[in-house]
Amino acid sequence: MGFSEKLNEEKVFKDPVHRYVHVRDKVIWDLIGTREFQRLRRIKQLGTTFLTFHGAEHSRFSHSLGVYEIIRRIVDDVFKGRPEWNEEDRLLTLCAALLHDLGHGPFSHAFEKVFDLDHEEFTGAIILGKTEVNKVLARAGKDFPKQVAEIIAKTSDKKQVISLISSQIDADRMDYLQRDAYFTGVSYGFFDMERILRVMRPREDQVVFKHSGMHAIEDYIMSRYQMYWQVYFHPVSRGAEVILTKILHRAKHLHESGYAFRNEPLHFYSIFEGTLVLEDYLKLDESIILYYFQIWQEEDDAILSDLCRRFVNRNLFKFSEFDPAKEYKKLAELTGLFRRAGIDPDYYLVVDSSSDLPYDFYRPGEEEERLPIQLLMKNGDIRELSRESAIVDAISGKRRTDHKLYFPQDLLFDESSKKNIKKQIRSILEI
Repeated sequence: MGFSEKLNEEKVFKDPVHRYVHVRDKVIWDLIGTREFQRLRRIKQLGTTFLTFHGAEHSRFSHSLGVYEIIRRIVDDVFKGRPEWNEEDRLLTLCAALLHDLGHGPFSHAFEKVFDLDHEEFTGAIILGKTEVNKVLARAGKDFPKQVAEIIAKTSDKKQVISLISSQIDADRMDYLQRDAYFTGVSYGFFDMERILRVMRPREDQVVFKHSGMHAIEDYIMSRYQMYWQVYFHPVSRGAEVILTKILHRAKHLHESGYAFRNEPLHFYSIFEGTLVLEDYLKLDESIILYYFQIWQEEDDAILSDLCRRFVNRNLFKFSEFDPAKEYKKLAELTGLFRRAGIDPDYYLVVDSSSDLPYDFYRPGEEEERLPIQLLMKNGDIRELSRESAIVDAISGKRRTDHKLYFPQDLLFDESSKKNIKKQIRSILEI
């Protein structure tokens, strides 16, 4: 198959955010049809957020199509014919955009944290392994799968292509902010993407933006900031994730301590034992995880069955504001009281922290390089965004962090046992 083989006629997907997703390239159409890509239909884009915003049921499949469509518009409309853009990178860029989230697992971030997994490693393994995706990509050239994997892993020397898919203003973020706003029903995530696309210009190592589009970029950065604090870090969603995390920890602990499950966690054995292979990982999706949560409600272990019941029926923990710097003594006291009340603090008293940096310009030696957003001035000079924008300058490099203490309020009001201790706990928590 040549790099440029087209379908006999264009295929379109109806999309609520971009109206239509257009597919003309056979390789893209074939990738969408692979079992590894179809698996993304069974993984939610926003994890536990559907328990807070009931519309947030959209999948990583629809987000991946959206990122592909934004990139397609950039390379086929905005960059086409510009001398700084290499037309030979077109298909590589489209494939990397489509496949950038391929390795995500069920309830991705919580799942990764508990089992020390990395979805980016799995993305690379799927693209380079014995998979349908690899077969399709290899038809475009023997080294093509490796090139796609290197773009997604940010190890390629094609910095310009990487910045389209992964930077502080990239197609990935532009899609998920709008898509997540649409499905959660909030208005914060919308910004003038049309304007941003119009002012994008390819440069040798990255993408820059004409100065005349600066206000559209300010709007994008503020919408990202609002989405993080209003949606992604919503305390109820975080609370659901706390319970999800604790269920997985409990199941792992029970397996390691030789507990006899009534309903054996067959899909989890290789994860618990650290022998997870790609084939097993690809069998995991959210329907499998929810199946176990459903049947584990009947387990003999009181903690596992209670946590699963809470998650399945949305009987979540309550929370209060918490300052770890000032309140560590309070936490120690509460931990002791919880134990005396017969409520295991390892599972029922949890501090959760959220932290975000809305925009940062790169400072050498920092943990993660954050490439700045560069503006193209009328005279051809390049200026870093926060030097031109008072709004962005005001929030640059300022990390906001938030801490919450989660606990099961219903158990603390159940006075059938340990009445005085629970009263003491309620008084400390001020509930």
